[in-house]
Amino acid sequence: MAVAVTMIVLAAVLGRASAAEEDGWKLRQGFYEQSCPRAEQIVKHYVEQHVPHAPSVAATLLRTHFHDCFVRGCDASVLLNGSNGDEAEKDSAPNLTLRGFAFLDRVKALVEQECPGVVSCADVLALAARDAVGVIGGPFWRVPTGRRDGRVSLKQEALDQVPGPTMNFTDLLTSFQSKGLELPDLVWLSGAHAIGIAHCDSFSERLYNFTGRGGSSDADPSLNPVYAANLRRTKCATPTDNTTIVEMDPGSFLTFDLGYYRGLLKSRGLFQSDHALLTDAAARADVKSVASGPPEVFFQLFARSMVRLGMVDVKTGGEGEIRRHCAVVNG
Repeated sequence: MAVAVTMIVLAAVLGRASAAEEDGWKLRQGFYEQSCPRAEQIVKHYVEQHVPHAPSVAATLLRTHFHDCFVRGCDASVLLNGSNGDEAEKDSAPNLTLRGFAFLDRVKALVEQECPGVVSCADVLALAARDAVGVIGGPFWRVPTGRRDGRVSLKQEALDQVPGPTMNFTDLLTSFQSKGLELPDLVWLSGAHAIGIAHCDSFSERLYNFTGRGGSSDADPSLNPVYAANLRRTKCATPTDNTTIVEMDPGSFLTFDLGYYRGLLKSRGLFQSDHALLTDAAARADVKSVASGPPEVFFQLFARSMVRLGMVDVKTGGEGEIRRHCAVVNG
């Protein structure tokens, strides 16, 4: 599927993304214009003040928003702590490396100080992720607001529903489609890996134990052998390394650009799920097309898919609550 085919108007948000409208409620631009007119400005100001000093926060906020939307919809359930002995989404393996919870708590506290009990944690997260990407030079997208916060967060649901780094294309697409997203969204949202980092243990099997034989000779043949050898030599020196961090777009991981897609075409995608994009003809065509074009095209496509992501299974109206503190449900 060529890029030209996927250039659809941002307003065309379909499927489960329109569930809120079907219920008589919907997200909208300026939802807080009357109830908390400075809400978006407060979030933006804090992000612009702090992200330049810690630009890697942009990636973690974006990843947190993505992981949140894939479990129970975009309801900030990923921000909840476990309670009564039960572990929450943030305790699951896909979320153990998420950072930024304290950052979001500080933003929420400022918004609460301005307008107590009005602005949801889900909206704070969606806005902060957008604004942080903008600070590091990435695309801008409109964030309709009016989300409400969920009251349930379960570790197992995150394990079952957050797409994993070892997924093949069929499983990835099935995962996305279960959330009302489609193949183009899978390709463009994967582009967030341009600013991503990963721990060695999330892809070490590709370096040391792809078929089960073990050793450096048992590397994934779809991974560029020179790149793989360099990773073993300079980053992931042992198969059991679970602390070393690797840039997903080496050399420009703090720049939102086309390096990720261009690396994919050189067989330098870090995850199996990255390489999986090249195993489907339509996805591969999209990757090749965007990689050879101007960044502005990718920015538009990524922005469109972020709007769609941010509408997944949202809670609105009388659903959920407006948490006073993002880590705990209201008492």
